Amino acid sequence: MSTETLPRADGPGHRAIGAVLDVVIPVYNEEADLGPCVRRLHRHLSESFPYPFRITVADNASTDATPAVAAALSVELPGVEVLRMAEKGRGRALKRAWSASDAPVLAYMDVDLSTDLNALLPLVAPLLSGHSDLSIGSRLARGSRVVRGPKREFISRSYNRILRAALSARFSDAQCGFKAIRRDVAEQLLPLVEDTGWFFDTELLVLAQRAGLRIHEVPVDWIDDPDSRVDIVATALADLRGIARLGRALFTGRLPLAALRNRFGRAPLVEGVPAGMLPQLLRFGGIGILSTVAFLALFALLRPATGAQAANFIALLSTAVANTALNRRLTFAIRGAEGAVRHQVQGLLLFVLGWALNAAALALLNVAAPGHSHWAELSVLLLANAVTTLLRFVLMRVWVFRRG
Repeated sequence: MSTETLPRADGPGHRAIGAVLDVVIPVYNEEADLGPCVRRLHRHLSESFPYPFRITVADNASTDATPAVAAALSVELPGVEVLRMAEKGRGRALKRAWSASDAPVLAYMDVDLSTDLNALLPLVAPLLSGHSDLSIGSRLARGSRVVRGPKREFISRSYNRILRAALSARFSDAQCGFKAIRRDVAEQLLPLVEDTGWFFDTELLVLAQRAGLRIHEVPVDWIDDPDSRVDIVATALADLRGIARLGRALFTGRLPLAALRNRFGRAPLVEGVPAGMLPQLLRFGGIGILSTVAFLALFALLRPATGAQAANFIALLSTAVANTALNRRLTFAIRGAEGAVRHQVQGLLLFVLGWALNAAALALLNVAAPGHSHWAELSVLLLANAVTTLLRFVLMRVWVFRRG
């Protein structure tokens, strides 16, 4: 990965040789907070940031005096610019502002400045050096200090747990309004991000992770803004819809993640790692068919000598161990001996769970229809096996072989 030599500024706020950092502040009807925010940020960058910078106020179709305040700030402070849009949407504002910027490092922060600005240089330093591709402030990382109510704390932690379960997210805090990205990375990712609202951050981070990019996390000091006008319920529902949409796109392989990895030179460290849920599901299904064939063959071989019950148990146990080992290597691309015993123990627990579900299904059938036919029994077992197989895949993906 190439890095460019970054010129130093001759003085605070100097822009003659171009901005190295462009900090975007998306706003909507923030006439009261915008002035104090921009002045404080400008003072901090002038005193603490050693390179040329720019502050871009991205106005999301404000209907109050925000545009006038922003225009006055651009006259008052060198390095402050205004981008006015006719449509609302924080994601839309960030996408347009970042796409139009010529700075090698792009950042954004919320206008309430809930995050301590002392974290800004640690946020962008890994991007300036070329070590990382994106950088995020995290309120949930070790070392962060957060002041906020229990309701917001619960919602934030729950949302990030949902992301880890549904999209295998490995970053700790998707929604902290304090992020940065290299411009060359943004040029590749932004055209793929569909959301124009609050889910924009999450979608960008998930795409970056799936493309093999390095996401740097910075613990932050963060104080909740008591006057925040964000509609928590509406935002949560929009985020859940975004998770479902992005999950479908990842499952169907619609996103060009392999091409992105190749473009950035970020091929998997282990060759053959399945890209996305659909390839994993296909491998899992193929291994399941082989396991079923092996079970039937082994059962038929052992039954004359051991009897049906013993043959069934030995065949099930043997194929369960082999199934876990094959899925470990081929479906989820886990190599080496580390964790192999633990994976087998967890696989056996899944085997017991599947056996219990099948047994429960047969017991319910006997209660509901004591005189049932052989075909009814077979149908119930097929349905129970289908549910068990799907459950086994999900648990293998999010529990047994979960990465990170």
